[in-house]
Amino acid sequence: MRTLIFDTDIGVDDAFALAYAARTQHLLGITTVFGNVAVGQAVKNARLFCDKMAINAAVWRGCSRPLALTPSAPARLHGEDGLGDAFDNAFSDEAPGAVQFIIDSVRAQPHQITLVAIGPLTNIATAINQAPDIIPLVKELVIMGGAFGTDGHSGNVTPFSEFNIWKDPHAADQVLASALNVVVIPLDVTHKVLISGDEVQRLNQPVLSAICRPYLAYSLEKEGFDGMALHDTLAVAWLTLPQVFTLTESPLRVITEGIACGQTVRKLSALASRADPFAGLPAQRIALGVDADAVRAHFFEILTAP
Repeated sequence: MRTLIFDTDIGVDDAFALAYAARTQHLLGITTVFGNVAVGQAVKNARLFCDKMAINAAVWRGCSRPLALTPSAPARLHGEDGLGDAFDNAFSDEAPGAVQFIIDSVRAQPHQITLVAIGPLTNIATAINQAPDIIPLVKELVIMGGAFGTDGHSGNVTPFSEFNIWKDPHAADQVLASALNVVVIPLDVTHKVLISGDEVQRLNQPVLSAICRPYLAYSLEKEGFDGMALHDTLAVAWLTLPQVFTLTESPLRVITEGIACGQTVRKLSALASRADPFAGLPAQRIALGVDADAVRAHFFEILTAP
């Protein structure tokens, strides 16, 4: 069991991941960031979901916009409020600062805290920019984000870019180029782990069933599948079932402008070149394969347990 700071722009698949994490890990706190929703809505959503699911975790308010880009509109497949518009939400959007919480927590518990980042990486980038001394003190940073083209999965918001990275490519580039101990869980593996609408009902989790209705409707309309990929849950599954993932290692960069803005790029060629954008960068771990049946089985076991 790891001690986690759970960094999220909480929408539907984030909520599934949070439910799984709360039953398998120790949640030190939930830090929110813009992305699927505005950051204030993310604070409200985290509090609402924790209340509905009896999850005991404090919530912290993070960054409201990208480091450099003009903010883009929130996602809509999660409903207007990010949680399927399933519940009235009277919780406050005010909360203490997430970035300082990350810095203080890592300093107080060196080599003990795992960061799970399932939204844009703005909070993480801001924390290591403000306090670079925490970089070697973080036990591990697990990122759900990016895409590397395996089985045709190269992007879900543009042909080149995955949503979380695309929302703040400058933050992602800084984080992936840093000396943080990173594991990237990209679309290449998250698209392999699917749950149908009927299976959601069989979880016997009324809150999860309620919040995912617009998400499932969107999936059925756009992809002809009454179900969803457990994208963000895969970041937590890395902590519970690391043996079912197949990893490769490479320095990573993120394209920050042009038609490929938000694309995650790994070093594939060892040939000498006049300019090497990966020069001096550490190799990061990337999951490119997963035993989907093993992840699904464990997810169902955990979520259906009394």
